[in-house]
Amino acid sequence: MIQTLDHGPIRELRLDRPPANALSPDLISALRQAVESAPGDGAQALVISGSPRMFSGGLDVPYLIQLDRPAIAATWRDFYAMMRALATCPIPIAAAVTGHAPAGGAVISLFCDHRVMSEGDFKIGLNEVPVGIPLPPVIFKAMRRVVGSRQAERLCVQGLLISGDEALRVGLVDELAAPDRVIERAVEWCRSLLALPPRAMAVTRNLARADLAALFAEETGAEVEGVLEDWFSAETQKTLRDLLERMAKRKG
Repeated sequence: MIQTLDHGPIRELRLDRPPANALSPDLISALRQAVESAPGDGAQALVISGSPRMFSGGLDVPYLIQLDRPAIAATWRDFYAMMRALATCPIPIAAAVTGHAPAGGAVISLFCDHRVMSEGDFKIGLNEVPVGIPLPPVIFKAMRRVVGSRQAERLCVQGLLISGDEALRVGLVDELAAPDRVIERAVEWCRSLLALPPRAMAVTRNLARADLAALFAEETGAEVEGVLEDWFSAETQKTLRDLLERMAKRKG
């Protein structure tokens, strides 16, 4: 589910769950473990990438909708642990957004240091509201940190999926690159940081990301419980099931 490719001291973690790299419980856990173990394995920076045209389609709703409350609770706890691993990672992380990145795909990128997105007809954003999921507070705060309060309100309340050009304009991504150079550019950005005096860079990076790490400084169990209540609410369940029905009709 995760391909590991080393570019010298830079480790690429490539999401590999066809066709859409949808975030199943196993993929969420695998990404968390890969991020947590990389520094101990000697990696000095990380690149998180996806498949051509598809970074990640977000949570695997068709699978998750079948799970009972204990299984969904375990999934959300691990999703929070994955976000924590990204937010508190001691080495730089670049997201190589190789294609579409709705919902959970965008979430992964938000907790990275730098975001390179593929040029082309691709969309990125937090579209939870239109599919009936209230945005978890920690994710909204991460979005607000990246794009500012006004843009976070606009993008999140409406659940907008935006183009790469607009994402660059509002600061949701840091640069665009040709599809065949997205990963290369993310690796180059990591190399540019590693070329700096290491202690000065690391101390300043920790200072710059202290607010992101602080989102997980306290126990998040109560917030996860709120997310669970939202997930099993009548409105959310109906909206998700209507979405799945529309998807099934399109495939038919």
